[in-house]
Amino acid sequence: MSEAEKKKFEVSSKHGKKYLNALEKVSLGKKYTVAEAFNMIPEIAYAKFDEAVDVSFNLGVDPKHADQMVRGAVVLPHGIGKSVRVAVLAKGDKAKEAAAAGADTVGAEDLIEKIAGGWFEFDKMVATPDMMVAVSKIGKLLGPKGLMPNPKLGTVTFDVAKAVKEQKLGKVEYRTEKTGIIHVAIGKKSFGAEKLKDNFNALAGVIVKAKPPTSKGTYIKNITLSTTMSPGITVDPMDAMASAGLA
Repeated sequence: MSEAEKKKFEVSSKHGKKYLNALEKVSLGKKYTVAEAFNMIPEIAYAKFDEAVDVSFNLGVDPKHADQMVRGAVVLPHGIGKSVRVAVLAKGDKAKEAAAAGADTVGAEDLIEKIAGGWFEFDKMVATPDMMVAVSKIGKLLGPKGLMPNPKLGTVTFDVAKAVKEQKLGKVEYRTEKTGIIHVAIGKKSFGAEKLKDNFNALAGVIVKAKPPTSKGTYIKNITLSTTMSPGITVDPMDAMASAGLA
């Protein structure tokens, strides 16, 4: 029995019929082009709901070293298919700018007290630099939820209008996990292949450009595309770079 056959046998004992039917359409061991992979999504996404489409990049970095942590944010051309509730910590004219730009919640010390009391009805937080000393009081609450404003991610800025608009348009954050993998949702099944490819190319482009100078050997080891319920499709890293205009 080949390694691919062994893997299929192991998977068959853990999943249901619909998953296994989808798996039969994926050639294990094959590296698909970006176009092939996204064109397969309608064939392998079997759930009745509009499944999220995710991509995982396995990178040749060691996140234990600070200089090899790959982290950032990018505005996806077509968003991710869901509304984003944005809270902004700002005062005076900056608070007015945030509200005019479409922020869902705007406040200062009053909003900090509200959050300290357990209110978290927002998905992203933006803060002006002058508010960060006050924000540190709730850092232990925001941090574990991934809500702490960060200048590297564009969420600590005086240009609050731009920050709010970017979050609303679908700005996603990416960060290597302990195993060196970056996992990001890039849209919904209903987007169709072309829009999903656009989002993928935007993400792949910034990840490739974010390669740490200290990273040695192969940087992008593996790329896997999947939906909420589907098996994964292995994408050829070289084709991915070409698709993103980097090869």
